[in-house]
Amino acid sequence: MKLHGVDFTSAPSRRKGITIASGQMQGDVLRLESLQTLSDFTAFDNWLMQPGPWLAGFDLPFSLPRELIEHLHWPDNWPDLMRHLHTQTRAELRLQFKAFCDARAIGNKFAHRATDIPAGSSPSMKWVNPPVAYMLHAGAPRLLDARVSIPGMYDGDPQRIALEAYPGMVARSITKASYKSDDKSKQTPERRQAREHILQALKAGSTPWKIKLHAGNFGDALLSDGSADLLDAVLCMVLAAWAHDRRGQNFGLPEFDPLEGWIVGS
Repeated sequence: MKLHGVDFTSAPSRRKGITIASGQMQGDVLRLESLQTLSDFTAFDNWLMQPGPWLAGFDLPFSLPRELIEHLHWPDNWPDLMRHLHTQTRAELRLQFKAFCDARAIGNKFAHRATDIPAGSSPSMKWVNPPVAYMLHAGAPRLLDARVSIPGMYDGDPQRIALEAYPGMVARSITKASYKSDDKSKQTPERRQAREHILQALKAGSTPWKIKLHAGNFGDALLSDGSADLLDAVLCMVLAAWAHDRRGQNFGLPEFDPLEGWIVGS
């Protein structure tokens, strides 16, 4: 089965696109076979429609916290929720989410999904630093439109399987040092050194997920990319490989709320 890791952006462009790492398991080694960047949503939509079998880890939230959904009286099943979300503009989302936060106590402004705590991820309703709500808005309805299967949430094409992944969870299991920045002036030797540390750990399989990566000829590209979009895509692919090894056990996913979703491997 082809494995992919997708580092998503809510506003793809030639400067910063949607980055995809692809590979396959060969024995107990995950071999990185290609890296590509898509500069618009049309290319991404076409990519989602490529025939399977494939399994991909996507760095974007697949849903919102149930607490927020119920507060807003939005649909309580995932397909209808995504269809409703698609009708909202970003400005409308921000106003509704901000009103929710403004009514809550300091220190408890955002609602969280159950998966956010073990994964250490930002709340999926957050619209700034990072604006993951906009990633959800731009990405998750596209998964529904493409009719991919999302285990535990949506039964689509069983040959095209999508899982929510979070590269920061894998990176932080290796080092707490900052390893990336979109600001070129902050793409320092120290951050490159952190990427080197991450890559060496992946090659050795010395992470909690124990997937050994063979980077082939792509090592220099992974280290030279100061934004770490390429490396983040590979980290998502590592989680996809871990899930693939557990495909007979629901891809390693626990029991979870099918409205909220779950980050694989957390």
